[in-house]
Amino acid sequence: MTAMIHIDTLTKSYGATRAVKGISFDVGKGQVVGFLGPNGAGKSTTMKVLTGYLEPTSGTVTIKGIDVVKDAVEARRHIGYLPENNPMYEEMMVEDYLDYVGRMRGLDSVGGRARAIAVAVERCGLGDKRGKDIGELSKGYRQRVGLAQAILHDPDILILDEPTTGLDPNQVIEIRNLIKTLGAEKTIIMSTHILPEVQHTCSRAIIIADGQLKADGPPSTLSSDASILDITVRSRAAASSETVASMLRLLPGLSDITSKPASEAGALSFTLTSKADADLREPLFDAAVKNHLVVLSMSRHAVSLEETFRKLTTTDAVSSSSTSAV
Repeated sequence: MTAMIHIDTLTKSYGATRAVKGISFDVGKGQVVGFLGPNGAGKSTTMKVLTGYLEPTSGTVTIKGIDVVKDAVEARRHIGYLPENNPMYEEMMVEDYLDYVGRMRGLDSVGGRARAIAVAVERCGLGDKRGKDIGELSKGYRQRVGLAQAILHDPDILILDEPTTGLDPNQVIEIRNLIKTLGAEKTIIMSTHILPEVQHTCSRAIIIADGQLKADGPPSTLSSDASILDITVRSRAAASSETVASMLRLLPGLSDITSKPASEAGALSFTLTSKADADLREPLFDAAVKNHLVVLSMSRHAVSLEETFRKLTTTDAVSSSSTSAV
């Protein structure tokens, strides 16, 4: 089956700066994908290439099998787009604005536009705002108008760039629920750096940093594939932090160890990372007895999506990582 969105080794450069560095992924029908990354990661650039606003430097991008460069007009027919800043004509009434967008989208008959506007207004909860000037609306209702224009022509794919930025908590919940409702029948890719949005709204998360693909999978998998064990110990032999860390690196299932400041004099603190199905507690106690360590405290928890995001997108992680997708 043809992917609704297909990106193959996409690169985009602005002069000598490479904003996107050979990313590849497909999005299937009915998926709601959270497109995650820190500011400057290449999210908005990728979205603009998807919508045909920018041409790629190299690589292939298709919408329902249609090349966004070779047949940009046809590709755009299948896309509804809500840009980050949601630019609109504030002096226009909501209904007039949607009528204007409908005409631009090729809804030529008056009756056809009226029906499309009625559906979009109802779905986006704008019934009592149709006669209001857009400039009079709250930020939350302006976002609803932006979503209404995006779905007006009943596209197969919605591309939403930071759809909840600047909204208050109640407005965030309203827009989140609306996106989930739309996701029941449309393919959605949503750019955001707000991690709870992905956990509550999306069935899949793609993380990019420095223009490179870092992770791709269900949010629950990305946030639960590892376990953290925070420990504080004291060495009866007065071993150094480096020596104790070397001992702990021998623990079966350990994938990473980080030293951190201890709150007690003479104590040593570490964060131990392992796969979620590896329990380090029993081998840790065995190692403590063998190496004359006293375990002062221990705390175990699953890795959150936020921790995964930080690990993959901090400067050190980005600079040391490979350019290949993971």
